[in-house]
Amino acid sequence: MRPRPPAEDDPLGLAESAERLAPWLGPAARAGVVLAVSGGPDSTALMGCAACLPPAVPVLVATVDHGLRPESFAEAEAVARAAEAHGLPHRRLAWRGDKPRTGLQEAARAARYCLLRALAREVGAGALLTAHTLDDQAETVLMRLCAGSGPAGLGGIEPVRDLGGIALVRPFLDIPKARLVATCAARGWAFATDPGNRDPRFARARLRRVMPLLAAEGLTPARLARLAERERRTEAALAAVAQAALRTLTRSAPASALALDAPGLAALPPAVALRVMADAITALGAQARPVRLERLEGALLGRLLPAIAEGRALRLTLGGALIAVSQDLLTLRAEPPRRR
Repeated sequence: MRPRPPAEDDPLGLAESAERLAPWLGPAARAGVVLAVSGGPDSTALMGCAACLPPAVPVLVATVDHGLRPESFAEAEAVARAAEAHGLPHRRLAWRGDKPRTGLQEAARAARYCLLRALAREVGAGALLTAHTLDDQAETVLMRLCAGSGPAGLGGIEPVRDLGGIALVRPFLDIPKARLVATCAARGWAFATDPGNRDPRFARARLRRVMPLLAAEGLTPARLARLAERERRTEAALAAVAQAALRTLTRSAPASALALDAPGLAALPPAVALRVMADAITALGAQARPVRLERLEGALLGRLLPAIAEGRALRLTLGGALIAVSQDLLTLRAEPPRRR
């Protein structure tokens, strides 16, 4: 008789959690790991499951204290005590300096990963594990839908990605948050609740309120996660095709420039041409800046491709690149630094 799949609020069993964590913590792991633990139920479950494995490589628990709430220091100390109870060392990382008035969550996220990556490098860890869940994935996809993202953005959170030479791993990404809460309850692992998760100033908190309504219409977290997986496959295929097209279209140019066959670019399907242009801007180097999809579409589809079709010259600036169309060539150069 085939065993039933776990319910959305079943706690993780020891065998299931061990199977998910073994590639990074088991005997086959190549280096130590850093566990990002905030003290919430998700990361508390990650820390507890890691300790139960038991790990075959060095494990360091890290808590980033953003200093945004008076309770944050005490919460980090509570994580330190919980880590000690599990027999794991702990480090508190403080986000110092002035905090922005707008885009606070985005800035905090960037600071958090910067601090965690630096710690992983310091201790020689090969991986950084976070406790993102299926709910986080669904919320991320919804946020990016609202922002008008393309396939790359709708791919959501990647299960494993490179973070400056460190593997950033989300072993619980396909597990509902309720299962991790149930795991903490079943094992007696105390956790904190961040009031920011319900703060209506933040888009993610506002989307959490409508998630049950969307799920009732069929747009469940599982289906949003499935969409993300499909978009990652689409993005990978598009990236491979675009890289091959970029190599084919590249023409000789000065060392500081990149030249493409303009008619060949115009003959590509629009989705591929957009990705080729984005890759070409990236290839210029450190001065190139990421381009929002709306701007890229407006520049390429609205201006550059019509100019190529009409055989007329055109110059514009996009993503830190100076782009010129002339004599069947599209040439890109890095934009010079702006004067203060």
